[in-house]
Amino acid sequence: MAKTAIPEEKIREAITFHGHWCPGLATGIRVAELALREVGRAGDEDIVAVAESDTCAVDAIQVLTGCTVGKGNLVLLGIGKMGFSFYRRRDGKAVRIVARPQKPGEGSDEYRRLQAKSNEGTLTLEEAERFETLRQERGRRILEADLDELFEIKKPLRPMPPHAPMKRSLTCEECGESVMETKARLSDGRVLCPDCFEREAPRP
Repeated sequence: MAKTAIPEEKIREAITFHGHWCPGLATGIRVAELALREVGRAGDEDIVAVAESDTCAVDAIQVLTGCTVGKGNLVLLGIGKMGFSFYRRRDGKAVRIVARPQKPGEGSDEYRRLQAKSNEGTLTLEEAERFETLRQERGRRILEADLDELFEIKKPLRPMPPHAPMKRSLTCEECGESVMETKARLSDGRVLCPDCFEREAPRP
């Protein structure tokens, strides 16, 4: 049985939200577990999370911590690192949860080979079934591992993000669509959305 303190029904909720079970989702469940232990669950925007990569883990974090992209208290940096920072606004407590890298010799050569073929879309039916079995096993191991085997807790690299801005919308003078004021661009005195601004920008 999994060592994780996250209840089975919440794990099922995360799987339903994400659409399937995978090692990345399992990692997010354990990140969320550690975040809940360290800073608690977000009520509205009192806790804010910063994810350094847009992986499957983010979906579990949204379901379990209450930090979501839509509320603006989950910020995606997309820099490709398995680091997740959590900030508690009321007292300033903050932690950065970082996945420990695999040690030399850890992991499966078979898994890596099948992962590469999956990325290329060249798996045979038999290989796909085997790869799915390995993914299930890896996800289960993540749920059963001790948290300190999976992650390090560090200080965040960045200051706490501000509250999500509530700005008015402007109308793009090119396409006629609404654009948030903070995202609009000015070109020759015309208010443009980013897409129209890019289309009008001179090419080198």
